Amino acid sequence: MTVTKKGPRNDITDVPGIMVGQVDDARVKTGVTVVVPERPAICAGDIRGGGPGTRETDLLDPSTLVERADAVVLAGGSSYGLGAADGAAAFLGARGRGFQLINVPGVPPSPIVPAAILYDLANGGDKGWGLDPPYRRLGIAASESASSSPLRLGRAGAGYGASAGAGPGGVGSASYATPEGLIIGALVAVNSFGSAKMPGSDVFWAWPFEEEAEFGGRRPALDWRSVADLPPDTKLAAAATRANTTIGVVALSAALTQAQARRIAIMAQDGIARAIRPVHGPTDGDVIFVLATGDGPSPNPLTLTRIGLLAADCVSRAIARGVYEAERQQRP
Repeated sequence: MTVTKKGPRNDITDVPGIMVGQVDDARVKTGVTVVVPERPAICAGDIRGGGPGTRETDLLDPSTLVERADAVVLAGGSSYGLGAADGAAAFLGARGRGFQLINVPGVPPSPIVPAAILYDLANGGDKGWGLDPPYRRLGIAASESASSSPLRLGRAGAGYGASAGAGPGGVGSASYATPEGLIIGALVAVNSFGSAKMPGSDVFWAWPFEEEAEFGGRRPALDWRSVADLPPDTKLAAAATRANTTIGVVALSAALTQAQARRIAIMAQDGIARAIRPVHGPTDGDVIFVLATGDGPSPNPLTLTRIGLLAADCVSRAIARGVYEAERQQRP
């Protein structure tokens, strides 16, 4: 398996059967992104950050009963944002989606909707929602809008109110298509403590993995290997009072077992480490989910290794694209 090019849309919807819905609330400065496979997909995940906020991740252990998910939700709002998964589950359940061990008349299925949130509570939006946080509503709206249309990047969905280092964060996505027909896509909401850029420049840490100038084609003019200590543009002053997170979904058209999908999630986390410095710290909540939509035999260990390599590269590119597009949208 050899990397050749990005997919036609260069986003996660290049993976057959993957739909995405995104909604944002400009007044609250927050949003929700829902990734919906057309049929339940093998799902696994990996959590590396010291301050994660998640839902239904226990089900992603290969030793548990349920192997497939009906959707994955990424949301702003910190712990309030987990309510977006309630909205997605309600929407899917009303349409008959969900797990049933035994089909009993009158008993609805249980939609399996893992979720992860990022912290955007201190970004200046109106968070005075009292007893009615908007996230369940946003989760329903995002699920209703799910399609295979090209994605909005930057200030969109779960990344609407995000930041990366001292600059804007956002939603990014990228894909790879190989000669063998495998398609891998990543969607990431970047709200990192660390910086996506090399100190003192506009060059992204992810520059070696860029495809066709998809995030500006910038190249370093310094020896980045000599850089030590925390980048100067990270939010050091705020670290004690807030949390940060880079959360994402990798989808692929291969057939995987849940244990294999878990290994891809672990490898894909390296894509965060290559694109943001520092990562996986005590104030981060970094989470990667994997959805495998393919049918047929599972890959051998060597092929699985190559899939993990491509997945990590897609994650790195998605992070840089999300920040790049958010910065473009912020310019006058």
